[in-house]
Order: sequence, then structure tokens, then C-alpha cells
Amino acid sequence: MMQAARFWNRSWIFLVFAFFALSACTSNKVMRDGTINERLSTKAIVRNHYANELNFKTLSGRMKIDYSDGASSQGVSVSLRIEKDKAIWISAPLGMVKAYITPDRVSFYNKLENEYFDGDFSYLSAMLGTELDFQKVQNVLLGQALFDLREDKFAVEISEGNYQLKPININQLFKALYQIEPTHFKMASLVLAQPLKNRMLEIQYKDYQKINQRIAPSDIKINALNGSTQSTIELTYRNLEFNKPLSFPYSIPKGFKEISLN
Repeated sequence: MMQAARFWNRSWIFLVFAFFALSACTSNKVMRDGTINERLSTKAIVRNHYANELNFKTLSGRMKIDYSDGASSQGVSVSLRIEKDKAIWISAPLGMVKAYITPDRVSFYNKLENEYFDGDFSYLSAMLGTELDFQKVQNVLLGQALFDLREDKFAVEISEGNYQLKPININQLFKALYQIEPTHFKMASLVLAQPLKNRMLEIQYKDYQKINQRIAPSDIKINALNGSTQSTIELTYRNLEFNKPLSFPYSIPKGFKEISLN
């Protein structure tokens, strides 16, 4: 039980919140067999990326989370529910840990340690080194770019069988690099870096799958570097269902101690 409590350490639970994805054990893996069109313009690549955005009202399923910080590793399976644009909800077995995210709220409680957090996205933004909100988090969940690619200009080149987009306007404090796969124009990888603060976040969408004519990420690997601390999270998803009626039961138990993240 104490081992499980350590697994839900608050230093990384927010990182898990930010990068849920979609998959199902009954789905078919989608091979990345798209042909690169070297003549395709940056505008066309970006346009195709948004034209293939995943569309749904709700989803539910199970998600296996494997976490490692170099010194130790843990794994746990949780229930996942999402109402698009409105809520993300996870629950560990027996409801020992629950998390609930809405456009204006980030909250979780841990019955193993009788503690809870209830706040906004400021802590998550500070930890990842960029301002986040619900929409940006949701974008990553669905294999979409974290930032709106239509609001920037990019140089495009071919890298590892993907379209690689690099911002033309170079920012010395904050660097971003996107790779978009050519089959369905979903994200292949994303790298965000703050070199002066020794921070880096890398998200690799290792595979995609088809679920009832919908294309969704299958396996995701997240590497996060913050100073001398490096963490890895791998996500695998099972039994996904779309558009079924869902409830999002969440209530912080009385008597729990509020977590201070300052």
C-alpha cells in the first residue's frame, strides 16, 4: 500500500494529467504507411493536421501508466473518462486516488495519504515551463499539436519518415519542434525545450490505431527533464468506448489535508 502511495507522488501526477491519450484493445493498429509528398506545402500539412482532428463527445476505458524516475519504477491501471472540451476524470482501483480536470480546475485526492489538491493550471504550467490550459492539454491527448500551428510560420523538412516543422521565428528561451506523420497527419512527436533552465519535454506517439473509423494514439512515451531530474511515463490504453453516457463522480473527502505546492 505504501508503494502505491509513492507511485501517486504529486511531483508527476500533473504530468500524467497533461498527456492522456486514446486507445482500445479491440482496435486495429494503423501502420504508418503514408507516402511522404516532398512538394506538400507547410500550409497544406497544417491544414491536413486539423482536418483529421478526432471528433467525439465522450470516451471511457482503462489506461495503464508505467512511470520511472531512474531510481525506481511503478505501474498501475486506472479508469479513464473524458467529456470533450469539458472534463477529464481518472480513478485508481477502489477509488483510492481520483483526479478531475475541467477548463478551470485541476484537482485530485489520495486516500492512501489523506491529502488533496484543488487549484488551477498554474502549477502544471510552471512545472512544464509553458502556459497550459484545458484546451492545450486536450490537444495533446488527441494527437494534436500543443499550440495552434495556424498561428505561426514554419520551415518544413523530412525527418524519420515524418514532416518536421520548425518555427521560423527562433526563440532563444523557448524552443519547439513538431513531427507530423504522413498517414493521417497526426502528431508523431513533440519536443519543447528551455535550454537556459535545462528543461525539456518530449512526447513520442509510438503508434496509432483505428477505433470505429476514428484514428487515435495507441502507445505514448513521455520523457521529461527538469534540471537534474528525469522522468519517463509510458501509457497504454484498453477497452475504449466512444459516446456512451458518462458520469464523473468526484468529491474531496472531508478531513483530508490540502497539499501546498508552493
